[in-house]
Formats: sequence, C-alpha cells, structure tokens
Amino acid sequence: MTKANIIEKISGGTGLTKLETEAVVNGFIQIVKGSLLDGERVDLRGFGSFGVQHRAARTARNPRTNQPVHVPSTYIPFFKPSRSFRKDVNAAIEAKK
Repeated sequence: MTKANIIEKISGGTGLTKLETEAVVNGFIQIVKGSLLDGERVDLRGFGSFGVQHRAARTARNPRTNQPVHVPSTYIPFFKPSRSFRKDVNAAIEAKK
C-alpha cells in the first residue's frame, strides 16, 4: 500500500477531499519526524511507538577481503508495534492460511 492508497482510503471513509486528507497525512508524518528529530518518542496506544535508537561504533569485516572496517555510531529511527497490534496481525495472517 502506498501513501496515495492510504489517502484515498481515508478520504473515502471520512468524506474529506483528497487534498484535505493529504494535508492531514503529511501533517502527521511531519509531526512524527519532528518529534523523532527532537529525540522524543511517539506513542500511539493500540498501534505502536516510534523512537530513536543509538547504535554504537563497531568494527566489522569486509567478507570479500576479510579486512576490518570501521562502522561509525549512528542513530536509527524504529517502530515497535503494540502487543495487541502484533496479536491482531498474527491472528489475521493465520486465519488466511
């Protein structure tokens, strides 16, 4: 599903125009991004949480040459689904089998 599909489905279910719905979806995305950039966590009850994890610097190996390669530390955004969301997804996929 793409962003355009999401906008179309929300628009059809709410009665908002596609332009209004696109503005709402873009606003939501910008708020989540801005919160993560500020180091804040975003919790959506029953859905999941967005956050930022720190990955420490490490030494890896190039598999082709077996030479050590320095991997710098970095911050990675993540999404962790809620327990109820995971349970619902698991039940839905198991029912389709």
